[in-house]
Amino acid sequence: MTRVAVIGGGRIGEALIAGLLDSGRAVKDLVVVETHADRAELIGDRLGVRVTDSIADAIIGADILVIAVKPGDVDAVMTQLGKAELDVDRDQILVSLAAGVPTARLENRLPAGFPVVRVMPNTPMLVGQGMSVLAPGRYARSEQLAQVTELLAAVGKVATVTEAQMDAVTAVSGSGPAYFFLVVEAMIDAGVGLGLTRDVATQLVVQTMIGSAALLESSGQTAVELRAAVTSPAGTTAAAVRELERGGVRSAFLEALHAAQQRSAEQGANDGVGASAT
Repeated sequence: MTRVAVIGGGRIGEALIAGLLDSGRAVKDLVVVETHADRAELIGDRLGVRVTDSIADAIIGADILVIAVKPGDVDAVMTQLGKAELDVDRDQILVSLAAGVPTARLENRLPAGFPVVRVMPNTPMLVGQGMSVLAPGRYARSEQLAQVTELLAAVGKVATVTEAQMDAVTAVSGSGPAYFFLVVEAMIDAGVGLGLTRDVATQLVVQTMIGSAALLESSGQTAVELRAAVTSPAGTTAAAVRELERGGVRSAFLEALHAAQQRSAEQGANDGVGASAT
């Protein structure tokens, strides 16, 4: 069985480990690196996996090394990995979940030819509904990419793109949950303004979003088709959509995603590792 070392015991690291356990991975094949004692104790108690504060210790016997720390902490992790004895004979692979850190930057800090896969996850991973997008580095082989795909399928869906597309991926799905949360926030506030209690407005908006997403996924119809189906001529929905279009909702999203893409590119171009995530 493939052994996995997760470097970073934050929410994303914990979610990945929990998903792997739920998918049938053995506890003995998982280890977490966490330097904060309280957090380490919590993860050990909650998940039952071995937790260590040493990267050098965790990578012994590991096949997949997962970096699940904030982008600003990646440089320190790579420094420690550079000092550790990476097992070239074991065919190890490095998987980075840190936003905005290109594969080339990671490859340059590792032994020549060491395989790297960059991943852009998103926070729905915390409830097993993540969207993880992979970009293989220069040395990652197809069978290794398949390994990483299987790994991340434990916490949601997985897609593969080129490195050049990762800034766009960051803008669409990496930052995407925040856009939906903003829409939910605005709709709840509007519902309260129309006379509903905040609890009722919240229930209506959240379930409407969940149900709409499920319908979009399962119906086989496009978003355009589903919107048209619920928009009767001269009806209430048509009146609301007309106001959204008048308010420039499409151009606002276009500009927003473009700004996120540009910011992601700027972070990746910096000489040092970016200080913030999505």
